[in-house]
Amino acid sequence: MNEPVQTPRRGRPPRKPAAADPARDAGRLPATEPATEPAPAPGAGRTNDPERTMADILAVAMREFADKGLAGARIDEIAAATRTSKRMIYYYFGSKEGLYIAVLEDAYRQMRAIESGLHLDDLPPEQALRTLVAFTVDYQLAHPEFIRLVMTENIHRGEYLAQSKSIHQLNVPAIEGLQRVYGRGVAAGLFRPGVDPVDLHMSISALSVFNVANRHTFSLIFQRDLESAAAIAARREAIVEMVVRYLKA
Repeated sequence: MNEPVQTPRRGRPPRKPAAADPARDAGRLPATEPATEPAPAPGAGRTNDPERTMADILAVAMREFADKGLAGARIDEIAAATRTSKRMIYYYFGSKEGLYIAVLEDAYRQMRAIESGLHLDDLPPEQALRTLVAFTVDYQLAHPEFIRLVMTENIHRGEYLAQSKSIHQLNVPAIEGLQRVYGRGVAAGLFRPGVDPVDLHMSISALSVFNVANRHTFSLIFQRDLESAAAIAARREAIVEMVVRYLKA
């Protein structure tokens, strides 16, 4: 049966078919359909990959919060840099504060994940301790944004981190791992007994963080180049030796 021919409405000429457009036909929206948001980068797969979208948002938000603090950070800037929308960010994280808390959690999660890959239990106690301390020094130096985030949260007196439901569990493995290293060292007669693992963890962190948090003012006051390869290596070795000698039996 022949298909009926559609008669155009009176007063309006029939619409001509759109001319072929290779660029448009390669995956862009048709010319007659306006885009409500910027198109994602080729291969980004944001539409069907929410985990990757959230990871991208967290990575950009970490830089934004580290550079500008909670008050100065702008969700508009994060949305623009991730080629998503404010609505999508709020959908995933609830609010600006919710995103900030998620960034803090993710920062600790990343550090602890790498730390767990050091396989300290497979190393002799002193070597394990040296490996852990050197890693902490190197990680803090390579991730100044982590230090700035922690400093920002301390300005807020831990108000937002206190709302996290996972921050304690994220950091338990760090203390447990250090406690096992220290315990094996005590049992082998290498380390003196009676040291609190949490206090030891604090001392390692303090020595490592100072290199990042105070390097500009310290180098200016004492006229020292703290960012040369030689200075970094010497400082790392000094911190490792201080911690090991502190624990020596």
